[in-house]
Amino acid sequence: MTVNDMAVFVQNATTRVVAPQERADYWSELINSYHRRLGYAFPDGSDFEGRTTLRRTPDYQLIGWESDAVTYYRSPGLVRGDSDDDFRLLLPTAGQVDLWQAGEHARLPSGVGCLVTIDRPFAFSLGDGSRGLLMTIPRREVDQRLGHTPELAATPADLTSGLGRVVADLAAALFAEGGDLTRHQFDTASSHLVELLCMHIIGDLPTSPGHLADVEAAVRHYVRTHIEDPDLTGAKIARALGWSLRQIQLAFQHAGTTPSELIKEERLQLAYSRLRSPGYRDRSITDIAMGLGFSSASVFSTAFRRRFDASPRDVRHG
Repeated sequence: MTVNDMAVFVQNATTRVVAPQERADYWSELINSYHRRLGYAFPDGSDFEGRTTLRRTPDYQLIGWESDAVTYYRSPGLVRGDSDDDFRLLLPTAGQVDLWQAGEHARLPSGVGCLVTIDRPFAFSLGDGSRGLLMTIPRREVDQRLGHTPELAATPADLTSGLGRVVADLAAALFAEGGDLTRHQFDTASSHLVELLCMHIIGDLPTSPGHLADVEAAVRHYVRTHIEDPDLTGAKIARALGWSLRQIQLAFQHAGTTPSELIKEERLQLAYSRLRSPGYRDRSITDIAMGLGFSSASVFSTAFRRRFDASPRDVRHG
């Protein structure tokens, strides 16, 4: 029998196998064995009830859970001491989940999923009677589709309709049938699920290098022709070109920069040109800076020095 023909590892666990006063500790050790070391807060730790069903291969892990109220967290110390850069797809199917990460709070009702990393501090709370699926996805599977852009992932995604519903249904079917699949079958289905999930997250943007280059070129052209707009932002460009901000961020991630960095660079280049131009001699440096969207002369001067290793005044009188 080859490795690909081997069955998916399956494990069922419940807190009812231990005494009520031991259930919180049992649950903590169980969940740690699935992931990395977490912190726990049990509103009623004296008689906590929970159960899990695990499907696991060397590449993917899918857990179905049902539990009483509990809060999980990863402090900076836990992240430093027990790193794990894989992603998790969190999909509640009953009850509600509250998620906090990077200063943001997201409420995930049933059918709203979120792709998160546990390699940054976070906390999420489950209410009594919560149920759902939690899938561990290798980081490389996400990075090759979304790029190294965590903010593209850590956003709630509606999985109740359209492509999102396909993702949720595939996750449910994979969980239900996982025990009867070979490793190869489970991993292939999981890879398709990740492909569809990432497509849903970025708004169905093709990720071929040629298409991303086209998006980048169109945005660069728009920025150059609208650079004097003081309110120019990535979101405004996205609305004007008919794409989502995520799509534009992904294209520029592959180019090694960001929309905001592009806007700043184009503004600085134009400011440099105007400071050298006789046609702008009657305009003060502050007027030139404010006319290009810089919030103050000092902010402009600092950015200009960093970019050109000279002050705006030096360039004007150079």
